[in-house]
Formats: sequence, structure tokens, C-alpha cells
Amino acid sequence: MIEAELKACVHAPQEVLRRLDERAEGRVEVYQDTYYDTVEGTLEARDEELRVRTVHGPEGTRTLLTYKGARVDEGSGSKPEHETRVEDAEAVHATLRGLGYVPAIAFEKRCRNYSFQARGRQMLATLVRVPELDGTFLELETQVEEKDVPAALDDIRTVLAELGIGPDDLTTELYTASVKAHRLNETARN
Repeated sequence: MIEAELKACVHAPQEVLRRLDERAEGRVEVYQDTYYDTVEGTLEARDEELRVRTVHGPEGTRTLLTYKGARVDEGSGSKPEHETRVEDAEAVHATLRGLGYVPAIAFEKRCRNYSFQARGRQMLATLVRVPELDGTFLELETQVEEKDVPAALDDIRTVLAELGIGPDDLTTELYTASVKAHRLNETARN
């Protein structure tokens, strides 16, 4: 399956939050993300991602192992995604290190998630703050077959517009790249 997704910078977070609250009940969660790669950066060079995400939420803590393949749509950054829940976070971290992967970057995302039906699709909207970055972001996604990505992205754009997000607000910049750039700037200043 492809995670058809658009990400936007949110300029009026309270208004977007109000509109999301009208659609569904929000679920506050904190993500602890660790992205792995080879020492040579092979996955990043192929536009692939290997992530361990530990989610802390109102219903407890869970850990997910995710592999994302290369983008199938450059304009949105939508990628094939394969994800599974793991029982033991430390064991999966040790397994990846044992296979020769190294942590490339780790950071926290503070999220408010909304699951709802729109345009005949199950969608997930995530309002995101990354403590190291300025601003609030909105991710809106749905899972589809590759042939359905263009239509799904059109539906996502329509829902984003209903939430007050316009085409000029969209971004394809990855959190990993933004956090790396922020840390490099901090190091250069010190």
C-alpha cells in the first residue's frame, strides 16, 4: 500500500484545530522516532526510510517498525509504507544495530491525531509540533493502491482546503532533514 500524504505548514493552528475537532475526537500522542541507515547512508541515498517509533498516548505505549520505500509521487512525497507493531522496543533497536544499521537521527514529535471518513476514504490528520522546529504542521494521509495515488491526493487537497490549508502552505520537506539542518545550525553557532 501507498501512504498518499500531503504535509502543510499551519499558519492558524487554533482554527485548524477547531475544524479538526468538528470532524473527530483528537488523540494526543508523543512520538519518539529513531531513523536507521547504513554507515554509508544507503537508505537515504535511495530515498528509503527505516524507522522505530515509540508512541506514548492515553491508552499506553506501543512501538512500531516502519519501512518506507522511495517516493512514487515527487510532488507529494507519497511512499510505499510497511509497518508492524513490535512487542519489545529495545529488542528491535538491538536487532537493527546487529544487522549493521546505525541510528541516523532521533527526535520527538508531539501530535494530535484525528481519524475520520472524508471523500469516501479513511483519513488520518495529524497536527504536529517538533520541539526543535518552529511552527505547526499538518499531515493528512490515506492508504491506497499505487494506481489510486493521484485521485487520493486530489481528495486530500479538497479536505485540506476545508481545513483552511491552501496550496501555498504545502511542503515536501522531511522532518529528518529539518531537524538535521537545525542541529547543524545550532552546532555552527556554538
